[in-house]
Amino acid sequence: MYVTSSARPQFITTLPSTGTELQLEHARQAFSQKDKNKSGTITALDFSDIMATIRHHMLTPFVEENLVSAAGGSTSHMVSFSYFNAFNALLNNMELIRKIYSTLAGTHRDTHVTKEEFVHAANKFGQITPMEIAILYQLAGLHTHSGRLNHADIERIAPLEEGDMPYHLAETQRQHPRETSRPIWLQAAESAYRFSLGSIAGATGATAVYPIDLVKTRMQNQRSTGSFVGELMYKNSFDCAKKVLRYEGFFGFYRGLLPQLIGVAPEKAIKLTMNDFIRDKFTTDDNSIVLPAEILAGGCAGASQVIFTNPLEIVKIRLQVAGEITTGPRVGAMTVVRDLGFFGLYKGAKACFLRDIPFSAIYFPVYAHTKAMLADEDGSLGALQLLTAGAIAGIPAASLVTPADVIKTRLQVAARAGQTSYSGVIDCFRKILKEEGFRAFWKGTGARVCRSSPQFGVTLVTYELLQRWLDVDFGGHRRAGSEHTHKPTVPDLPSVTADHVGGYHLAAATFAGVERKFGLHLPKFKPSEEETIKPAVPVTEPEAS
Repeated sequence: MYVTSSARPQFITTLPSTGTELQLEHARQAFSQKDKNKSGTITALDFSDIMATIRHHMLTPFVEENLVSAAGGSTSHMVSFSYFNAFNALLNNMELIRKIYSTLAGTHRDTHVTKEEFVHAANKFGQITPMEIAILYQLAGLHTHSGRLNHADIERIAPLEEGDMPYHLAETQRQHPRETSRPIWLQAAESAYRFSLGSIAGATGATAVYPIDLVKTRMQNQRSTGSFVGELMYKNSFDCAKKVLRYEGFFGFYRGLLPQLIGVAPEKAIKLTMNDFIRDKFTTDDNSIVLPAEILAGGCAGASQVIFTNPLEIVKIRLQVAGEITTGPRVGAMTVVRDLGFFGLYKGAKACFLRDIPFSAIYFPVYAHTKAMLADEDGSLGALQLLTAGAIAGIPAASLVTPADVIKTRLQVAARAGQTSYSGVIDCFRKILKEEGFRAFWKGTGARVCRSSPQFGVTLVTYELLQRWLDVDFGGHRRAGSEHTHKPTVPDLPSVTADHVGGYHLAAATFAGVERKFGLHLPKFKPSEEETIKPAVPVTEPEAS
């Protein structure tokens, strides 16, 4: 096979085995064409022209702007063939450069690595030449003259990753919500699947923070005034925890855990499933949702759980409080159920609605927006980021609804001799305000935040990671942060609607993906202003004098 050149025909003995080699050979032929004197060098301006024309797809905006500077700083500076090859090899090896940097910096992206440290680490890989490393630090120095390299420098030089290219159009089509075309049974299967994962996540979160929940319950049930002797048992939450450990032992922190697990598993499952279900209905085609819809989804999630979990909640509270009187008879879950009866199990349900609806209406929107703030540049979220988002969202949600939680606790706890009894939510509010003051409504706020914040953090991170690990696709919306957000390089990607049949935009995305996949650079012909067809203007002949 012959390739013509301005100087002489050159024979290629073997066809390059890969598209990348073919594309590099194209660049070498261009170098030979620019090398008029056959000296093995070209000017910096010619170097910039070759790279911008033939290897444009491998240049970031920063590298493209600094091609002349990288070649020596002036248009008359000469670039050798070895430098030209090393420069192209560096661009092809940027993924390996990332790997070498990660061996030195680990997860700390702000770590600055010296040239000597990088050379020593690169020797273990054996694929990076000293000239490539010199060019790497030369390019990094064009932005910051520190003589060191960090992750930002690498990203500034590295071409777009494979995952950012438009040949992921098929993946975009797959991720596009197909709610309108999904059958009812598939949506029901998705809800059942989410319910199962929510149950596991809820049980995990509840077990992790149950001791804090027990301390919170006892602090909220403690009356500040009253005729009951010895009523003021605990000075604060820490004193309560210390006395539980001293008089009831370690397992005293887990009194009532079994009914709590039986209740919290479906409670969190219902809450998470309902929130996801309502959010899906209000989520638009571009995976966005307005804030009022987020609040509505959270409120519906909080309301849906109360009907199922209120009986289990009241049993849990009475078992937690039972340990305060060590001389009394041992109280079990079935004993509490028999004493209360069916309607008694729903005592304090109004207060539960008063607490759980605003809690979820605050929590889930804050969680979603915190996730968006903590997401990486590519839109992904790790386990630590999910845990942090869940914990942060729990702080305002748990603290702001503490008064409702205090009222609920007072209504559900069995009043002992000498204690004030309450007939309902309003009666409870009035009596607490009159007898104990406004501050009584905020009892246990610290313990509640310390319990709810990490509990929901553990619950949500478990729920999200289970969905990622199992990766069951029901054709609905993917959870935010579960996948990388692809950044297409074609300005106008084709439509992802079902009735799209193709056209130029689809072809543009396809060819751009082929270029990146195989390391090619296909010629693009754009009509210039001079080449556009203009109406002919009659030429007038000059008149003879």
